[in-house]
Amino acid sequence: MNEQNTKVNILGYSLPKLIAFFESLGEKKFRAIQVLKWIHQRGAKSFDDMTDISKSLRHKLEQVAEIRDPEVIYQHFSKDGTRKWVVRVGESNSVETVLIPDGDRATLCVSSQVGCSLDCSFCSTGKQGFNRNLSAAEIIGQLRVAIGSFGPFDPAGDRRVTNVVMMGMGEPLMNFDPVVDAMSLMMEDNAYGLSKRRVTLSTAGVVPMLDKLGDVTDVSLAVSLHAPTNELRDKIVPINKKYPIEELVAACKRYLDKCDDKRGITFEYTMLRGVNDQPEHAKALVKVLRQVPCKLNLIPFNPFPNSGYERSTDEAIKAFQNYVSHAGIVTTVRTTRGDDIDAACGQLVGKVDDRTRRSERYIKLVDQSLTVRDNLGI
Repeated sequence: MNEQNTKVNILGYSLPKLIAFFESLGEKKFRAIQVLKWIHQRGAKSFDDMTDISKSLRHKLEQVAEIRDPEVIYQHFSKDGTRKWVVRVGESNSVETVLIPDGDRATLCVSSQVGCSLDCSFCSTGKQGFNRNLSAAEIIGQLRVAIGSFGPFDPAGDRRVTNVVMMGMGEPLMNFDPVVDAMSLMMEDNAYGLSKRRVTLSTAGVVPMLDKLGDVTDVSLAVSLHAPTNELRDKIVPINKKYPIEELVAACKRYLDKCDDKRGITFEYTMLRGVNDQPEHAKALVKVLRQVPCKLNLIPFNPFPNSGYERSTDEAIKAFQNYVSHAGIVTTVRTTRGDDIDAACGQLVGKVDDRTRRSERYIKLVDQSLTVRDNLGI
């Protein structure tokens, strides 16, 4: 093992972990705060950059620690201002992260896993299979990449990323500790200083981990619902077979009860033509949503090859929105952004050394479908 591999990467260390690290070196607590600010507010890439720290301490740190960002292997900026990066995480894996500008807001969509441990039927990310969880450094590193794309860090300047959503590749609650550490850094005053209302975790509904989340943080919560009944959601979001809608809604209520302010859940609902976008679905959905303070975000489906789904018509989406809104539930339609660079919702794929063989099975199904279509002359 070479010297570099024996060093700890402190990029993903939350403040409590960094304080413990410095105490283990015989250093005082304030040194941890100094280093945290250098890394996350000034964008330091090495200890040599930290000019207000003694040379002897910098030398000590260089022997045992490093600040290692994930490697950017591809970046693309969309015509609508959306920015997408592919970052390498290990020898044969990469993940994607996307920055979406919207007026004064700039929302970063961050990945938490290489691939996804779940297999939602409408999501191209899930079809890539799953390899591993990301470390806290690999998660927070995506935020560093996005901020750094605008030039040198400027702690006194305008905020370049105003919101972060854990909605990229992966199910965040299946990678609990690294995700919590990364979100802690996002909200840390000595790091990025985002408010809890500007950091959002999106989950498909891992109920036990959602309860655990409420014990350690109160970030904003988005729940990928996508269907109003268990029968339909079992097909679209398979984890529903383990944690059905009734249990998920109850967990959402418990989460809100632990928050110290008036808060609501954002329910995400991908609009699939003829599948979940009919009047009867809207009616059933209202019954679900009335059980918990919330708002609804309708997401037009972003097609990918051989998904088996089509995007709902604009007319169907508008009618669905009107019905739910008239029932007293705030309902918005997400504007599709970055689809020209495959950066829209559900399109993030990266590169996954799949340990589940899910991608292999999907490719076989695609090949079989294409063969049938060729034989039929379609």
